[in-house]
Amino acid sequence: MERIQYQGLPDCIRLTNDKIEVIVTTGVGPRIVGYAFIGGENVLGFHPEAKVETGLGIWKPYGGHRLWIAPENMPNSYAPDNSPIEYFFDEKKNSIRLIQPIESVTKTQKEISVTLDQTGSGVRINHKIINCGSESVELAIWALTIMQGGGEVFIPNEPFASYSAETLLPVRNLTCWSYTDFTDSRWRFEKDFIRLKVDESKPEPQKIGVLNKPGWAMYRCRNLEFVKKFDYIENAAYPDLNSNTEIYTAGSFVEIESLAPQQKLAPGESTEHEELWELKMI
Repeated sequence: MERIQYQGLPDCIRLTNDKIEVIVTTGVGPRIVGYAFIGGENVLGFHPEAKVETGLGIWKPYGGHRLWIAPENMPNSYAPDNSPIEYFFDEKKNSIRLIQPIESVTKTQKEISVTLDQTGSGVRINHKIINCGSESVELAIWALTIMQGGGEVFIPNEPFASYSAETLLPVRNLTCWSYTDFTDSRWRFEKDFIRLKVDESKPEPQKIGVLNKPGWAMYRCRNLEFVKKFDYIENAAYPDLNSNTEIYTAGSFVEIESLAPQQKLAPGESTEHEELWELKMI
């Protein structure tokens, strides 16, 4: 563990194994702002000038990976997280636990735990939300990863099967937003993948959600390939018209997002959601 300043953010912590480095924030967030091969290019994106003014104050994406509550809500989803957080480092596991202060509006507390594999590029990201209020709340964990611009997102399709008496029923949903435009050249629909290209010259936002039963999404940028994996829970109710994967881009900004099932939490109860990250050269 090494304490560093990163992209103008003080009080960051760098974790390494024999292959990769992961950088997290403790002065704001929590955020995971760095994921790279040691000495290599950061696959995560950073947008220091971006901000959203809300009734709760100014929220900043900063960059990298964060934890939100779904479904999206203004202003609650954008509760500012610009204050220092608690953290606990486990040297034996090469793991760090990042704990945000209780949010004054939602009465929830968010935690992100980051654990590096002993060797290789694998990283385990555990997300946890605790209901610290006096009333029950219904929510879903929403894990959002801002990627470096200039690449392309891939979501796997369900395995193709020809029309027959066994293929009469649909196998997945596709959720669209009011601004989703499939005539936009950034979209590409193939037998095996839905692809979304990042184009800095196109500031108009694009977004979709899907029920992604294979449980992974991929981003390719120059010579790097990033994959996040997550569980698909059969018959669970996911937010956003039953979406467990969402992708979004606007200009050079791009996010790959996984969602957990929507749950009702009584006071004191918590819910968790895990992602597994891998990085490789292509």
